[in-house]
This record gives sequence, structure tokens and C-alpha cells, in this order.
Amino acid sequence: MKFMLTTSRGIEDLAKKEVEMLLRSVSLKGKVEEKPFGIEGRILTEVEKAYYSDDKGKKREFEVASFLNEKSKLLHRVILHVSSTKIPNLEKEKALQEIYNFVLNSPIEKYIKVSETFAVRGFRKGEHEFTSIDIAKTVGSAIYDKLSKLGTPRVNLDHPTVIFRAEVINDIFFLGIDTTGDSSLHKRPWRVYDHPAHLKASIANAMIELAGLDGGSIVDPMCGSGTILIELALRGYEGRITGIEKYKKHLKGAKMNALAAGVIDRIKFIHGDATKLSQYLESVDFTISNLPYGLKIGRKSTIPTLYMKFFAELSEVLEKRGVFITTEKKAIEKAIDENGFKIIHYRLIGHGGLMVHCYVIK
Repeated sequence: MKFMLTTSRGIEDLAKKEVEMLLRSVSLKGKVEEKPFGIEGRILTEVEKAYYSDDKGKKREFEVASFLNEKSKLLHRVILHVSSTKIPNLEKEKALQEIYNFVLNSPIEKYIKVSETFAVRGFRKGEHEFTSIDIAKTVGSAIYDKLSKLGTPRVNLDHPTVIFRAEVINDIFFLGIDTTGDSSLHKRPWRVYDHPAHLKASIANAMIELAGLDGGSIVDPMCGSGTILIELALRGYEGRITGIEKYKKHLKGAKMNALAAGVIDRIKFIHGDATKLSQYLESVDFTISNLPYGLKIGRKSTIPTLYMKFFAELSEVLEKRGVFITTEKKAIEKAIDENGFKIIHYRLIGHGGLMVHCYVIK
């Protein structure tokens, strides 16, 4: 079985390690490749079929897709591979005809019963004359025509039993079954309060991985709706977890989210100002935070001063490492340098249509 897994751009290596770890934990053998065909935000996984005996001793196939959907903290979608090919850079009608013919000759009937409803979700990235809607319509027609040979296909665009995902990224066409559904895994069920610029849970977990935590205390000094803290608590982290937030509205929202996640008793929330960090903490081992930037800050002119004051305070209390993301590269690097910190890791991560800068410092 092959799966195309999706995640945020820039954390493919971390997602690969997570998938490898998960497969090992249940003794599954497989190959995991990041950025297959050079496509960012994708992981290609090939796993051998495995079986187990249920409570009644009946042999059953291990559901890899369900396992990854349930256990992963970094993935967005788990898509069962049906078929894939290269699509020549043709003009619109010829390219869509190529896709139609390819899908028509794919083993669709192995993945869906004629009695089941289906829908196609299209996605396109790159320079093409056609749109994602064109892709969805073309693939939908091919699947319908293929299934028509076996009965009367049933289309349900809103609540389908089977969701086909058809993607054209540059010159690669991919067709799969979206086992995750229409709601991405990064949209956590515990989120009952939405910060206007909340962090994706997948990126929060990537930052947690980059921090190299060892059980020490941790603070998010600008915690917003609490994503980083909640995801950390849900991992069963045993160190002291503290969140500080300047705005009462967001602090209340963070507490609501923590309550919904069942971890309110694991997090200490403080109404306070990150530029006065030393007033709340004498010392802390780690800090992880999605710093204010762009729309989150209102006036971008205030960012350099805010960052400088915050990192000055942080230098008084931080014992080990910090992980931060922001779009404000110049401002954060100046604040890091002038307050005696050293950048030990840097990468770009795709978030909300932007590529944000991620720093690990000590």
C-alpha cells in the first residue's frame, strides 16, 4: 500500500521521522520518502500489509490509514495512493483529456463500490491553463464513466462516502482516496476559541520537536489561544507548562481550549506582558512561541521595539533553548544577537499562505 501524506512546507523531515517512528511502534515495515517528485509538503509512504487477530481470534488487516490519522501530530492528510503519472505540459483541453484517459484506465473499482457515494476534491499548483475545478470535474467524469460499467454511480458533493483527491503539482498527476476527510488533521477538535492568527497544531508540534525538550519547564510568553501549550500537554509532557498572554480575551480563549482538550489542570496561565517576563518567572528551561507579526501586531513599526524588549527579558530567565517563528527576520535576528543569544537552527515553514522564519536559539 502506498500513501501520500500531506504536511506543512518546511517540516517534511520532521513528519518523515514521525511516520517512521509510528510504523516502528507497531512493527510495520515500510519506506518513507519526503518531498516525492520534488513536491513540498508531501511524504510518500509505502507500507507492507500487516494483520492481527481480534478478540475472537479472527484475522484482520491492520488499518494503516486509521492508525496514522489517529496518532500523527504533524500530518494534515492521509491519502491512499490509487495511481499517479506525469502529465505533459499541454494546452488545457489536451491535458484534461490525458487526465481523463488515465483515470478511466486506473483501478477505481478496487477502492469504491457502485452503491457508495463519492466526490472529487481537486488541487493544482504550478503553471497550468486549467484550474483545480477543471481537474475535479474531469476526474469526476472519468470515475463516473468507469463505474457506470458496473451500475449506477452516486455522486454526493457535500457528504460523500468516498472522497477522491486529484492533484496536479507541476507536471505530476496524483489520484488517491482521502482517508482523512474534508477537515484537515491540523484542525483540532479541542479548538473552541479561534485566535485571529492561531498557529496550526502541526507547526506547534514541529516547534516542540525542534526544541529538544528534556522534561524541563517551558513557557509560551505570548500564548494566544494556547495551541503550543495544549499540544505539549496532550503529549503527556511532565515538565512545568506555563502560558503568558497580554490580552484577557485571548487568555480566556486559551483556557477554554485547554478545558475542551482536557488539559486545563496541566497548564498554568498568567495574564501578563512578555516584555516583563522576569516578573513572572525567575527561570525557565525552554520557551516556544509564535511571535506577533503582521496582522497580529497591528502596527508593524512597533515590532522591533517589542522584540528587543522581549529578548532582553528572556536573557534574564532562559536556561536552555527557545524556538520562535515570525515573518520579521531582520527584527528578530537583531534582537537575538544584541541580547547575547546564538541561533543554532533556522528554517522556513509554510503557514497561512506565508513562509515564516523559524529559529532555535540558546
